[in-house]
Amino acid sequence: MFSPSADDVRRFFVEAWQKRGSGAPATPIETIAADWIAAHPEHHGELAELDRALAARYDGSDGRSNPFLHLSMHLSISEQASIDQPAGIRQALALLATRLGSAHAAQHEAMECLGQMLWDSQQSGRPPDGEAYVECVRRRATR
Repeated sequence: MFSPSADDVRRFFVEAWQKRGSGAPATPIETIAADWIAAHPEHHGELAELDRALAARYDGSDGRSNPFLHLSMHLSISEQASIDQPAGIRQALALLATRLGSAHAAQHEAMECLGQMLWDSQQSGRPPDGEAYVECVRRRATR
């Protein structure tokens, strides 16, 4: 399994955003990342300079959310939908996007479910429960 460090993740997003700004060639995953960054102008300043991005701390004490975590979740959910893994996530996200009128808003809702699945896994010591995750997204789609 690929396990990048926090600095690797920050470097990836900053470089993807820099490539977008300069018009440099980007990999498909960098393009998707840059699309999500573009959708979050509130984070552009935090991704403008690598040294600042690497030095930033997000402990919640100042009310700021971690843009790298947020963007990583967008990227994860995009990848999950593209390969429909866990099975059913593509349809659940599509239903949620239809209900909310926005694929972006649907991803934000799905992040809550993804975060809960990961929290439950960490607390129980069991593998992540993909079925519970998909069901959580489905429930949000049918409220």
